[in-house]
Amino acid sequence: MFAREHIKSVADITRYHAKTNGSAVAQVFEGRSTTYAELNARADQVAQGLIAEGLKPDARIGFIGKGSDRYFEMLYGAFKSKSVVVGVNWRLAPPEVAYVLNDAKTEMLFVGAEFYAIVESVLAECPSVKRVIALDGGHASWTSFDDWRAGFEAKDPMLKAELDDDVIQLYTSGTTGHPKGVQLTNRNYIGILEGSEDSGWADWGLGEVNLVCMPLFHVAGVNIGVIGNVHGTKNIILKDVDPALILSLIEKEKINIAFMVPAVILFLMQQPAIKTTNVKSIRQILYGASPIAEDVLRQAQDTFGCDFIQLYGLTETTGSATHLPPHAHDPKLGKLRSCGIANPGMEIRIVDENGKVVAQGDVGEIQIKGPTLMKAYWNKAEATKESINADGWFASGDAGYFDADGYVYIHDRVKDMIVSGGENVYPAEVENALFGHPAVADAAVIGVPDERWGEAVRACVVLKPGVSATAEEIIAFAKTRIAGFKVPKAVDFVEALPRNPSGKILRRELRAPFWAGRERMVN
Repeated sequence: MFAREHIKSVADITRYHAKTNGSAVAQVFEGRSTTYAELNARADQVAQGLIAEGLKPDARIGFIGKGSDRYFEMLYGAFKSKSVVVGVNWRLAPPEVAYVLNDAKTEMLFVGAEFYAIVESVLAECPSVKRVIALDGGHASWTSFDDWRAGFEAKDPMLKAELDDDVIQLYTSGTTGHPKGVQLTNRNYIGILEGSEDSGWADWGLGEVNLVCMPLFHVAGVNIGVIGNVHGTKNIILKDVDPALILSLIEKEKINIAFMVPAVILFLMQQPAIKTTNVKSIRQILYGASPIAEDVLRQAQDTFGCDFIQLYGLTETTGSATHLPPHAHDPKLGKLRSCGIANPGMEIRIVDENGKVVAQGDVGEIQIKGPTLMKAYWNKAEATKESINADGWFASGDAGYFDADGYVYIHDRVKDMIVSGGENVYPAEVENALFGHPAVADAAVIGVPDERWGEAVRACVVLKPGVSATAEEIIAFAKTRIAGFKVPKAVDFVEALPRNPSGKILRRELRAPFWAGRERMVN
């Protein structure tokens, strides 16, 4: 149970535990342990450093790096200085990284060693960035994080926090080819902290061991660490998703709680060591970001013998909307294809194309309302208005239905978004990249079933008359423009694309042969 009377904002998390749980280990990263008292003191230093650098409340600071304990020191320091952490997807191509930094008007940037080169290549294009800090040190020009932090006093600035203060800004793929910055606030995080506990799944105790292995530019990666800290857990932080390492850490650290996307659960099941690893310490596995195959879920249930909870939400809802509770994972109940019931405090409805609520069992767009719903898309008033109506309902873009017991099922997508390995991909982004190839006259991108990643990106391309190109050439070209996870895995050459009378590409016709015989059009 977290101390609601003491934790009124995210800046209060380390303050509270430094006083009540200070000697307990807050996080472990590659053998480096940090107590709650140390984490709070380092957050104070970071906060003083950000203020000394001239950052005013609501200023944006960027983070591009793998998993690290230093990230959370920076994060909690930003909370205390009222700076806003902009998570940059490290899988993005250089032009995409530059876009995010410029769109957010990022003033400082914290960079992990693996991404020094990519930041160097775009820094000249990012005039708002005043200072770069090398999280892992070893850079010829940029101050190391440890040295920078050490230059400031461990004194809490105690700035007054408001519920509507932005605290984190994460970027989602865009329908028009550019990502949108999602403004997440103290109100959103208090909402998810209360909702996760009230729903019963965040019943985490002091000192329990929590695995933090998902990327920290994802809302799920951030949330699992923050929720753990709120409950006083010992967070085991991984730099990368490494199935073999995860298994060894489960046994070595006696991990109790873990969040993983379905693809990672699949990878664990494929590890030879899964048969000999002692996994009895695990009492709860949370999963989400994409649907899971029933066979994989049942195999994992048999292997771990623990509670499984599915979480459904979007970046725009701070990752929180519904949960499928442990008891609903009994195959006899027939709920395994559901994403669950609404979290406490959240409302879910299904509407038709006119915004009218449909009957139970009918398919429509899933709409979400509640305290975890984002403030807005950063500097995109029209996009915000299109996504959130006047009554506060957010259009998810997912098509689904309710069963008679109030469980939500995702059937398809209203939008054309593809989810591959937990990453969102909009066809427009990929198509924009493909159109830059001199041989491409027309292009459409779709998602097709993939047993490993859930869905894979596939392109249908019309070549210009008299011009030739291979699939390999087009794929290689795309890699220079967009992130690897967005690049088509296959290219089909066609004479023409199906379009309606107004010229809109009929992607459903292109998708149909690949999804034939399946109960739902998401994988």
